[in-house]
Amino acid sequence: MNGIAEASFTTPDMTAVFAPEAHVRQMLRFEAALARAEAQAGIIPSEAAERIVECCRLERFDVKALLSEAANAGTLAIPLVGNLMEQVGEQYGRYVHWGATSQDATDTALVLQMRDGLDLLIADLLRLCATCATLAERHRHTVMAGRTLLQQAVPITFGLKAARWLGLTERQARELRARRRGYLALQFGGAAGTLAVLGTAGVHVARQLGQELQLTTPEIPWHAERDRMATVAASLGITAGAMAKIAGDVVLLAQTEVGEVLEGAAPGKGGSSAMPNKRNPTDAVASVTASRLAVGIVPVVLSAMVQEHERAAGSWQAEVVAMPDLFRYTAGAVSRLRDALSALEINEERMRDNLNLSGGALMAESLMVALAPHMGRPAAQRIVKEVTESAIAQQRTLHTEALADPRIGAVLGEAKLNKALEAARYLGSTDIFIDRALAQYAVLLAE
Repeated sequence: MNGIAEASFTTPDMTAVFAPEAHVRQMLRFEAALARAEAQAGIIPSEAAERIVECCRLERFDVKALLSEAANAGTLAIPLVGNLMEQVGEQYGRYVHWGATSQDATDTALVLQMRDGLDLLIADLLRLCATCATLAERHRHTVMAGRTLLQQAVPITFGLKAARWLGLTERQARELRARRRGYLALQFGGAAGTLAVLGTAGVHVARQLGQELQLTTPEIPWHAERDRMATVAASLGITAGAMAKIAGDVVLLAQTEVGEVLEGAAPGKGGSSAMPNKRNPTDAVASVTASRLAVGIVPVVLSAMVQEHERAAGSWQAEVVAMPDLFRYTAGAVSRLRDALSALEINEERMRDNLNLSGGALMAESLMVALAPHMGRPAAQRIVKEVTESAIAQQRTLHTEALADPRIGAVLGEAKLNKALEAARYLGSTDIFIDRALAQYAVLLAE
């Protein structure tokens, strides 16, 4: 990840979780926990475990030097374990990493980072949910044009749009919670997944090691079976895509010709190097960008599921690079969207004006529904289509044209026609849907 990406398309907290220093810290955490578990099982002397734990402190290691050595060694675990053995000393150094393999330390460290990363994402998604819930409640009666295929369709409310954003975000938080609970597992199998070095004590040590690290102990080591990683990656990609959908809505609503929302103003934000008039939706645009970067990484992790025999040549190594970037960009997509929505300016007057942009033509369906009981739906649809096209062609309002049409006048008086063409009366189950979204969000908070 380059400097531009770190500044614009992720968060400082997620950058810290997946920094090289954090990965080394989690590898050392694995080594310390392994030593304690093996001492508890009587595999290594307790004095050796104490010494190993004492030396598993990040400040004792030169991370840059380890990374440099890793390029030649093929894995960070080799120089790290060698350095740790030297620090532990000749008497107990031979007990470092006892029975484990490089991938055990690497995978488990990455899983521990992923757990911290998921915690950050879930917390930020919940904050985004709170923002969407506030918008949904506050604007449940703010009528605006609903749009299909980018064309005005029928009236909705901005509260309903925000409620859909809420539902989409709430589902992502729920999904990532499930992934955190069920897909983060200890990796500990030794050279080829048998734990042969530990004899019959391997299962006991693995269970104790999982408890030390507060990770699920899987029924069998998973060195070359990467469905857990792929599932988390896919969930992150879906979350990033969900953020882009909402951010895309904001970008479209902020278009000059629409003008129904604006991102909150701030010094130096949203301007143009060439056009003084511009106020760009920079947070929403950054969210879309981060999402596309995140989604682009998912295929790398999915393709890495093809792993040879008991240990792959190149696939899990690719995950070590891809997963951190996937977390970083997904965090950026969520965070920048939250920034966009938290200070969003809603132009209710422009929403009302846009309802009449086509002379009230978006109420054509409502008029058809009012006529249908009197003449059947096919005839009502044909008549309303003719009246609507005539109104548009002659630059008159649908109300004016409908009022002058004798076929409509024969079954609807002016009062009923006015009612049929009033946007606020044609909102169906909008209130119910908003209430359902808010209720589902309340369930999420209570879980």
